[in-house]
Amino acid sequence: MDTVKANGITLAYRAWGPEDAPPVLMLHCRGADGADWARIAQRLATGTRPRRVYAPDLRGHGRSDRLGEVPGAYAYEAMRDDMLGFLAAVGAERADVVGHSLGGAVAYLLAQDAPDAVRRLVLEDVPAPLPLDPPRPPAPAPDFDPPFDWAMLRATDAQRNAPDPLWWDHMGRIAIPTLVVAGGPTSLIPQGEVAALASRIPGARLVTVGGGHLVHEARPEEFLAVVEPFLEASVSPS
Repeated sequence: MDTVKANGITLAYRAWGPEDAPPVLMLHCRGADGADWARIAQRLATGTRPRRVYAPDLRGHGRSDRLGEVPGAYAYEAMRDDMLGFLAAVGAERADVVGHSLGGAVAYLLAQDAPDAVRRLVLEDVPAPLPLDPPRPPAPAPDFDPPFDWAMLRATDAQRNAPDPLWWDHMGRIAIPTLVVAGGPTSLIPQGEVAALASRIPGARLVTVGGGHLVHEARPEEFLAVVEPFLEASVSPS
């Protein structure tokens, strides 16, 4: 692992593949860290068109900084700005971005607000940012030390219950090729929300791979079968 300073904090990350290969930024779900992408990243890094794959730990996760109860510390927009700073820090001016769940929300905000930084976008089982009804109740504090900042969980729950309306309103700004991968009926995410997200992004393609919410973990080969060709379309033949 390595670390960089970005957006005023320290972010830990893992990297695979040739340093001069086209970059892919992979963003994990809530409660995980960049290691969650290892199997997929290794395949992308060693494929017929190798990629330089970066998998950072989002703030409050893994070995990246934990910011506790600082107001706004775990705003989705702050995570978006982290990733913009991260790409600059590793010298990746423009990357393909793959995001799962929370990481997918960070990814679409990046695509909305920094379109020049994102070449292609993959959203894995990401719900539409619409208010939850009924809202998600506060999660009880655990009796063990989790591998993430509990303040992050509370803050992101609050935003999931009442997301900023601009997130939804600005989906039309995403003018890059977008692939939305759905987990199917066994996912904990209502699949109508995933479909709604796809329909809101101009030209987005929706593919149901199945396997539940953890698509890339439960069905890695099927996940790669749809994602790899989609990303390769942005890479010039060597």
